[in-house]
Amino acid sequence: MVTRNVATASNLPMPLMLLPFLGSGFVPTESMPVGLRWFAEHQPATPVIETLRALLAGRPAGPGLPEVATWSYLWARRLYNR
Repeated sequence: MVTRNVATASNLPMPLMLLPFLGSGFVPTESMPVGLRWFAEHQPATPVIETLRALLAGRPAGPGLPEVATWSYLWARRLYNR
């Protein structure tokens, strides 16, 4: 539904696969340079990673869960409007 043909469907998830590498998935954001830290703290993969990390550790999910729901809603809304 997102792509118009089969050839572009295989390339669509590539940028999404790189987002965890630029987020807090492997390295804490406090140890990153300033520009990369800002990007890592404000990208959609970071709240997902932090929420999953908290849930797997048995801690409360905190504010990340509403952010994940918001990003999911915005993505679904955009696809629906198309």
